[in-house]
Amino acid sequence: MADDPYKALGLARDASQSDIKKAYRRIAKTDHPDLTPDPAAHERFKAASAAYDLLKDPEQRARYDRGEIDASGQERPQRHYYREYAEAGDNPYRQEQGFDDLSGVFSDLFGRHAGGRRGARGFDMRGPDQRFTLEIDFMTAARGGSTRITMPDGSELSVKIPEGAHDGQVIRLRGKGGAGYGDGGPGDALLTLVVADDPDWRRDGDDLEITLPITIDEAVLGGRVEAPTIDGPVMLTVPRGASSGQKLRLKGRGIRGAGGHRGDQHVVLKIVMPPHVDDELARFMENWRRDHAYDPRRGK
Repeated sequence: MADDPYKALGLARDASQSDIKKAYRRIAKTDHPDLTPDPAAHERFKAASAAYDLLKDPEQRARYDRGEIDASGQERPQRHYYREYAEAGDNPYRQEQGFDDLSGVFSDLFGRHAGGRRGARGFDMRGPDQRFTLEIDFMTAARGGSTRITMPDGSELSVKIPEGAHDGQVIRLRGKGGAGYGDGGPGDALLTLVVADDPDWRRDGDDLEITLPITIDEAVLGGRVEAPTIDGPVMLTVPRGASSGQKLRLKGRGIRGAGGHRGDQHVVLKIVMPPHVDDELARFMENWRRDHAYDPRRGK
């Protein structure tokens, strides 16, 4: 990835967490491998993904800013000066012993003697886990589903998104990470989910909220209207005399959470005027106002 994760996202170091998320989404919308064949764009997306994975966690970001970890999230070695070791009488690496005295250590690790080669012994190690960021749309997160992703080696994978997935959730793809060493198996791919904003839906835990436009007559007289849910439209009863901003609850129509329990959906009513106020409506309202005027700005 880039040496400076802030530079990979086009941000200054004092950027807010919200700025970091917005910058990553902006790059994902233009440079994702599924959206453009440009190799340079792929590299920018790869760098931005790694940068976002590092900086999206405030604690991890703070450790990077303090210099405790590098841009790839690895621990930085502690700086010790050679004199500290050389002057320690019981230190096996003090100056007078020299580098050759470490040959026994290397012999144990790699099956070699200082004076020649003995029977080579295999070196087996599980491959490293690899971390990626995956953006999904709101409905895929709410309902569950599947999406296809392109891995760094060009291969494609189908990823199952669980119902009720949330921002920051990690999906583990076993055996899809870095290659192992010797007889060691491959590591895993860890996908951190980023749920895209939706212009209509708002989520609070397992509860959902949506704004529903209604007409003047529906607000005054009440009635049955169709309201969207993540499972499809349902009929909702609007009470007589409804006001804009009034909330109606659809129990159990929210997100399915832990243990299978579903949250609720809240429908916020919004009275919308007709596209054209004709003379008949205007005369009616003038007559009504003459006999029934009221001022809601003064409260009840």
